[in-house]
Amino acid sequence: MAMKLRLARGGSKKRPYYSIVAADSRMPRDGRFKEKLGTYAPMLAKDDENRVKMDMERVQYWLDQGAVPTDRVARMLEAAGTLPKKDRANLKKGEPGKQAVKRAEEKAAKQKAIDDAANAPKEAPVEEATEETAAQE
Repeated sequence: MAMKLRLARGGSKKRPYYSIVAADSRMPRDGRFKEKLGTYAPMLAKDDENRVKMDMERVQYWLDQGAVPTDRVARMLEAAGTLPKKDRANLKKGEPGKQAVKRAEEKAAKQKAIDDAANAPKEAPVEEATEETAAQE
């Protein structure tokens, strides 16, 4: 039997509350489970000690039995110090989207045009006018 440590959702609409459970991977998310291992209340502040509660002895028992934690539960176990930290690289998260790149290019082009106009040598129309008047006289 493939066991997983995962979250089972409870609570009302728009007020989530999760139970951390050991369940067969073939069972539905909120369905039958073997044992309740803790709770997770995402509506509480991140620094609140009641946000995540786990019975670490039972969690360690299930990990020793071969249960695989889901991504979210694995992060909670990493924060608790039960699992070693994994390197995660979401390389695309920091990249701007297509429209943002296009806007940045347009902004850079406009700024370059403004800088070129400001740095262009200034013509002296006064000297030309005096030469023209001297030629006419």
